[in-house]
Amino acid sequence: MENYISFAQISQDLASKTINVEAIVNQYLQNIANKKHLNAFLEVWSEEAIAAAQNIDKKIASGTAGKLAGMVIGIKDNICYKNHKVSASSKIIENFVSLYSATAIERLLAEDVIIIGRLNCDEFAMGASNENSAFGNVLNEMDNSKVAGGSSGGSAVSVQAQLCHAALGSDTGGSIRQPGAFTGTFGFKPTYGRISRWGLIAYASSFDIIGTITKSTEDAQLLLSIMAGKDGFDATAIQEDSNTFNFELPKKQKIAYIQETLDIEGIQPEIRQATLNLIEKLRAEGHQVDAISFPELSYVIPVYYTLTTAEASSNLSRFAGMHYGLRSKNAVDIESTIRMSRSEGFGPEVKRRIMLGTFVLSSGYYDAYYTKAQKVRRVVANKTAEIFKNYDFILSPTTPTTAFKIGEKSSDPIQMYLADIFTVHANIVGIPAISFPYGIDHENMPIGLQLMANHKEEAKLLAMVKNIRPNAL
Repeated sequence: MENYISFAQISQDLASKTINVEAIVNQYLQNIANKKHLNAFLEVWSEEAIAAAQNIDKKIASGTAGKLAGMVIGIKDNICYKNHKVSASSKIIENFVSLYSATAIERLLAEDVIIIGRLNCDEFAMGASNENSAFGNVLNEMDNSKVAGGSSGGSAVSVQAQLCHAALGSDTGGSIRQPGAFTGTFGFKPTYGRISRWGLIAYASSFDIIGTITKSTEDAQLLLSIMAGKDGFDATAIQEDSNTFNFELPKKQKIAYIQETLDIEGIQPEIRQATLNLIEKLRAEGHQVDAISFPELSYVIPVYYTLTTAEASSNLSRFAGMHYGLRSKNAVDIESTIRMSRSEGFGPEVKRRIMLGTFVLSSGYYDAYYTKAQKVRRVVANKTAEIFKNYDFILSPTTPTTAFKIGEKSSDPIQMYLADIFTVHANIVGIPAISFPYGIDHENMPIGLQLMANHKEEAKLLAMVKNIRPNAL
């Protein structure tokens, strides 16, 4: 089967009867079997996908097929799909079967998407390398000794390795964009609330958002237009219909790049040079590109981890061995049930973040840490809003380095957390952002660059990246 970059190519071949949907599904299933060592999928729904493909082939023949007829996707293992397991890659809910589907899933299925399986991720989406899954590491296809990125590592590798056409992930602080950068794919995070969070297992509720990993901006546009929109099940969802996007770029743009992202200690020289190369390209095309100072960059990591761990501490309190999920066999009363079930069910990184979050919310420390972090979050938001009064976009690297070796940073949580330094900004403020591939380093590993836009300007953002014309690797 051809390596399709955009869904439009699939649709064209389906229309000309060069291929059918069942053949597409069978090829992806073969690819999954051949590349099982990558550990991208936790579960593959083979029979169900083939049956769906046969039904969609009939719909195509009768002219009743939806907009996504022929698109095969995988979904991150923290997005609910009715009557299917969803575990957030954690032992504590390893065998939980969802009672309902996420709003995003329902909208995609209504347009005849085929979901081929659920994808590995860092446990409860907590991680930057996909080394925190209870079910093993996801391997980067371009170099199996290197990480896939996290937390949506399975989603990124499934697209990178042609195990499905596109994938859904979630992004709390860079969990779509960072693995997108590490795998040479397009990792897109919409504005907070643009896609309903209903059916997304919560990590940090004021940061979480469902997004996409694709091989083209066109597919990101298509999936966004279908999943976005108001939803009565999610009070934080933007109450606007999804059919208002205009993916045109009518004029030359004004772009700011944050000087501190290029001067920061530890940035890989090739990533810095790739950013400078793009700046020169944009200027040559007539866009205004200016350096700006954003000293608040040094605060975004402590603010992010203070607030997200606090929210995680609250959200994960529901996993207590009482109503569903793992219950310790050694428990003898309510207290030991909660304590032992959580001790046995959660992995080390999740425990670390729960304890950090409980600490910053505790009496005597709430004002010193949590309240202060919320105030700094407002400062970052205000400064960002000031930038967007004068500029259309903010450009930066996606990550300080390309994909690193498995185990290289796992013993040093601080170094692992700093891998998110360029991506957490968008989540703190709630603005849309995308990582796109822009070259390779000396080890032939992908370099990802990031573009951010103002609130609710996803359409302009995707149009701008399409104008840059990057290619998935």
